[in-house]
Amino acid sequence: MDTTTQRRAVIYCRVSNVKQTTRGDGLGSQETRCREFARRLDLEVIKVFKDDTSGGYVDRPGMKELLAFLRAHRKRERLVVIIDDISRLARGIEAHLKLRTAINEAGGELKSPSIEFGTDSDSVLVENLLASVSQHQRQKNGEQTINRMRARAMNGFWVFQAPWGYAFKRSSGGGKVLVRSEPLATIITEALEGFASGRFASQGEVRRFLEENPQFPRKNHGVVPHERVMQLLTQPLFAGYIELPRWGVSMRKAQHEPLISLETYNRIQDRLAGKLRSPNRVTLNGDFPLRGYLACGDCSHPMTANWSKGAYKAYPYYLCRQPGCVSKGKSINKEKVEREFEELLQRLTPSAELFTLASTIFKDLWDKQAKAAVEVRRELEREVREMDAKIRTLLDRLVESDTPSVVQAYERRIAELEKEKLAKLEKAASCAQPKRDYDEMFRTALDFLASPWSLWKSERLEDKRAVLKLTFPGNIEYDRERGFRTPETSLPFKVLSEISAGLKEMARPKRFELLTPRFVVWCSIQLSYGRGLSMRGGLYRRLAWCARVQVGLQLR
Repeated sequence: MDTTTQRRAVIYCRVSNVKQTTRGDGLGSQETRCREFARRLDLEVIKVFKDDTSGGYVDRPGMKELLAFLRAHRKRERLVVIIDDISRLARGIEAHLKLRTAINEAGGELKSPSIEFGTDSDSVLVENLLASVSQHQRQKNGEQTINRMRARAMNGFWVFQAPWGYAFKRSSGGGKVLVRSEPLATIITEALEGFASGRFASQGEVRRFLEENPQFPRKNHGVVPHERVMQLLTQPLFAGYIELPRWGVSMRKAQHEPLISLETYNRIQDRLAGKLRSPNRVTLNGDFPLRGYLACGDCSHPMTANWSKGAYKAYPYYLCRQPGCVSKGKSINKEKVEREFEELLQRLTPSAELFTLASTIFKDLWDKQAKAAVEVRRELEREVREMDAKIRTLLDRLVESDTPSVVQAYERRIAELEKEKLAKLEKAASCAQPKRDYDEMFRTALDFLASPWSLWKSERLEDKRAVLKLTFPGNIEYDRERGFRTPETSLPFKVLSEISAGLKEMARPKRFELLTPRFVVWCSIQLSYGRGLSMRGGLYRRLAWCARVQVGLQLR
């Protein structure tokens, strides 16, 4: 046959997603079948167009290229467009009709080895029926996929993309399960526990912490979006639980290892509910570590700080800007203030004998609380049984009620009780035995109490501000003439100070029992501010372990 009269054709192939282009040979097999069909019809294939997009969409790169190619050749010849099957063109009746019309208007003629396209009523009916069947199959496949994903989620498996801090690993029982992905898992744990404990006072401080960590992913210009911080703070997945309201999956225990406890997650939600939000202040930097804690001795208002430009260089100052204050606008040399603060901090270092006494108190209370942990667990189990009874009662009332508003109220209350029950069950499971022994839990805490000055010498702003939070419960007032006023120290330093001042008489049982448990509580909760703080040599690397005493022994 004379090739000058031979008709020419193009081939269009499509698979549903990118994975099918790398796994399997869907596009290749479609092209092979279309080429074989073209040879039977004596058609010359001049170009192949491919897509890896769902058949429910009309706007596809490969299809756009095909239509443009047809329009470019429309005046010279009418090209044949070969598809392997009607479902390769589209998997929806609306999309099929739009593309069918677009190909025809662009000058193409549609052909397939699976169906004969025609313009008579019977051919159009068959074509539309097949397109409808293809759409039904796509929708059915989508429903089946969602049903399988929902069922797997109900069994405690995460079925979406792995969140930061986790990666998927194939499990022995089939399917994939989330596992920790370092170093992100540790970074996220530190951020979440820091916000829950108050080490980070706002979402802005959490954001700053993440941005300052070079191993945490971020967008252009080194920015971590506020939305990403909120996603981390509100995702129960990090506590080892799954909740998918849109699929009707209530909160349940997941199959992966949590990064934080459910109790920590609940504290985070409580803080968020209190709307404790503030911007990520760029003025909070290493130049002025006392900013936010240093207060004016005349008006007790927190001081600010800035650099003042001199004739040859800039000079750092702390100053009060409170309207009406007699010291408003009067600068105080940064070096003078911080040198006096360092002297104040060094005076808090207890003597060796006093420190030994504090360590003995720690150990004695540790042993007592360890024995009491069994009773705490029994009490938690009793509370769980009471919650189960309340849930059963509410379910009975729910079945009997026909009022929509009442039904919704019952459902909300049941969901709240279920979440409370999960928290108590987790707490009961963890309070029977401490997760670490006494030395691991308290060694770094005692190191800090022995010398808070050692941590202050760190070059990291985070370490310095942790010292301030751990040592002083409020602002530290500074008088321009007399220097620092005697500040209120946190409970452990206050106790050590009272003992060293000569209050060594025999402690009455009532007073002793009231005082020392508070001492341990402070170190188990407040020292969580110091999680992750480390100096060279790793002296304070595990300071946050002390916070987990509250979880391990359930101090109350």
